[in-house]
Amino acid sequence: MQKNPEKQSNTLAIVSYITLIGTLIAFFMNKEDRNPMVSFHVRQALGLWLLHMILGYFIGAFDSWMISISFWVFFIVLFIYGIFGAVAGKKNEVPVLGPFFQKIFASIGQ
Repeated sequence: MQKNPEKQSNTLAIVSYITLIGTLIAFFMNKEDRNPMVSFHVRQALGLWLLHMILGYFIGAFDSWMISISFWVFFIVLFIYGIFGAVAGKKNEVPVLGPFFQKIFASIGQ
C-alpha cells in the first residue's frame, strides 16, 4: 500500500490539536519525516495547550462562572481555528498568539 504524505501530514496536524497527548504523538511521528506543515501545527497546538494549562490554573482561583465561560470560549475558538487550518492544509497562525508560539517553539521541527 502506498502512503499518501499529504493526507498523513493533514492527519498529524489535526491530531496535534486533540489533547496534549495528541500533540506529543504528532511531534514524535513527525520526527523522521520533518513535514513543515505538521511542525507548524505542533508548535501552534503546543503553545495553545501550555497556555491553556497555565491560565487555567489562575482562572480556577476565581469563583466566577462568567470568567470561566469566557476562558473556555476563548480557547475553544482558538482550537477550532487551528483545526480548520489543519483540515484545509494551510499554515494559519492562531490570532494574536500564533506568531508568539512560532517564535518560542522555533526549534521544534527544525
